[in-house]
Amino acid sequence: MSSRARVWPGKPYPLGATWDGKGVNFALFSAHAEKVELCLFDSSGQREIERLILPENTDQVWHGYVPGLWPGTLYGYRVSGPYEPHIGHRFNHHKLLLDPYAKQFYGILHLRDEHCGYQVGHANADLSFDTRDNARDMLKCVVVDTSFNWNGDRPPETPWSRSLIYETHVRGFTVRHEGIPHHLRGTCAGLAHPEIIKHLQALSITAVELMPVHAFVDDRFLVDRGLRNYWGYSTLCFFAPEPRYLSGGELGEFKTMIKRMHDAGIEVLLDVVYNHTAEGDQMGPTLSFRGIDNASYYRLQPSDRRHYVNDTGCGNTLNLMHPRVLQMVMDSLRYWVNEMHVDGFRFDLAVTLGREDHGYDRWGGFFDAIRQDPALSRVKVIAEPWDIGPGGYQLGSFPAGTAEWNDRFRDTVRGFWRGDDGMIARLAPNLLASSDLFEHDFRRPWATVNYIASHDGFTLADLVSYNDRHNQINGENNRDGHPSNFSYNYGTEGETPDPVIREIRQRQRRNLLATVLLAQGTPMLLAGDEFGRSQQGNNNAYCQDNEVNWLNWTDIPAEEQEFLDFVRRLVNLRHEHPVLRRPRFLHGSQVSKTTGLRDIEWISPGGGAMNEYHWQEPKARCFGMLLAGDSGEYFTPDGYPANDDTLLILFNAGTDQVPFRMPTVKDAAGWRCLLDTVNPQQVVGAVVLPADGDFTVEPRSTVILALTSETP
Repeated sequence: MSSRARVWPGKPYPLGATWDGKGVNFALFSAHAEKVELCLFDSSGQREIERLILPENTDQVWHGYVPGLWPGTLYGYRVSGPYEPHIGHRFNHHKLLLDPYAKQFYGILHLRDEHCGYQVGHANADLSFDTRDNARDMLKCVVVDTSFNWNGDRPPETPWSRSLIYETHVRGFTVRHEGIPHHLRGTCAGLAHPEIIKHLQALSITAVELMPVHAFVDDRFLVDRGLRNYWGYSTLCFFAPEPRYLSGGELGEFKTMIKRMHDAGIEVLLDVVYNHTAEGDQMGPTLSFRGIDNASYYRLQPSDRRHYVNDTGCGNTLNLMHPRVLQMVMDSLRYWVNEMHVDGFRFDLAVTLGREDHGYDRWGGFFDAIRQDPALSRVKVIAEPWDIGPGGYQLGSFPAGTAEWNDRFRDTVRGFWRGDDGMIARLAPNLLASSDLFEHDFRRPWATVNYIASHDGFTLADLVSYNDRHNQINGENNRDGHPSNFSYNYGTEGETPDPVIREIRQRQRRNLLATVLLAQGTPMLLAGDEFGRSQQGNNNAYCQDNEVNWLNWTDIPAEEQEFLDFVRRLVNLRHEHPVLRRPRFLHGSQVSKTTGLRDIEWISPGGGAMNEYHWQEPKARCFGMLLAGDSGEYFTPDGYPANDDTLLILFNAGTDQVPFRMPTVKDAAGWRCLLDTVNPQQVVGAVVLPADGDFTVEPRSTVILALTSETP
């Protein structure tokens, strides 16, 4: 049979490879290609067994239907067209290309010279042309059957106001867990193991936020150093999961993980990278988008289209202003929601996604597309509110319906507990969900994602153990990673047997996490912070696929078990008290009918309201936050109105004891102690204080008191 008879015209939609039970329809967008060839491979992926020209082009989509093909078929594309980098075209039919819509890959990609469209080392650099065939060592796309038994799956749909996010990494979270079978560790199956789910449930986690699971590339410069791209922020394809995270290589493993998380009441959010791709700048490899239609997929410099706009710092910027590229991203997001049942996304460098010709625009095409989409408008959306382009810091400038990582909260809380001067006035608005940033467009307090540590930077344990970054093992002369961490080692850099320093560090860790969990907004924890995970002072461990990043589940000392118990108590306290997660911003405008207190009152150590002197005193380290339990809107999980305890939260970041006079509250009998970071094992309510008089706030401590009818 001739190749022409072998390929039917097919359809231009949907894009990608679609199996219908009798054959496969192939559709690929390229506005500037002159010819598209479909390459089929044997089951080993080593031998090309057939090359078929896609016969039709409809609205810049090349398409064809091949009867008789089944799931498991391995394929790739060769795309012919001009190689004219100076005007943006980099076609090279000698290079096998990956389908941007591929749902699964076969093989392992090792970047070599032959994967570049130009001759590496040539005097003309990327203006040269490489004629070597790279197919043998290239990944192969796999035709898939997306069917899966989702019967009984019910997304938790946890309200934002009740959400607690746990950022983690599929591999690093489970690879050292001895309770998981060895062949499942570091995979989605390992993440779905009952031992992991039990740990998450014990912490009352409502959502795991997985670092990138889209297929990605180990950058060549890392491999040359004996390192890997551990974090995964170098996306190769926006539909296919990373093969190393699938123990059996099948898509069903990822779906099973989602289903088991849902059964446990836990949502799954994906950290996604739609701002750039793994192909890098003009000196990078030709793997997919560059060879399919470089001028359409990427933003190119207007004055010299040989070079890329680099608002991401990763060599290129995806061109979401192009309708077909925007369509690809929307199709990808819908695929992960509709087919994979994920519950939301955290957008890496989200400012890039909102860039139009005139700069960042929160009403740009990308955000408009999400807001109007029937599926995507219902899931959780979180933005990383910066990139490195002009005007790249946009904290608080995202549209309604979007939450944002709040690094101002992170740095302010770190500075306060480090003992920096003048921090009280800066801390207060952050404790109230940063209304100065987020209260526009009827946004709610949950719009701020509050955290003290994330994958990018020091872990919680390192934050109180190191003054400086220690990234030498990354091979960049310790110049990588942020130099300003607002950290403090309390006398010794790194680990120490000194009991005094160790006790201070433990207390400060409790204070830092308590501030995250007691603030209005959406709290986020970094995996392992609950039991002292350290990266040995590395604050940019993006390339360390080893014990630096892997959680150690087997050697948890007794003091860390106690810390884990404290974290569980702290999280439960937040879940039990809706006054800590108000549905609207607090401004002191609502008044309690029973106590006469405003919804938020700031209390000085003298027992009265904070005045201008208290706010501006640079050496002040101690203050109170009084939250009235029956002023404002609270609701039970069933939607019924509910009241809560009135809470007085005392913060003392100083190194001295502070006598704190209890504020005057009408008809108050006493105060019950719910939590004290100096005495973390203290039984809740074991200490009842008089309604008036002084309470000694210990140095570097947080105390939570609840108004009670009991008398001391």
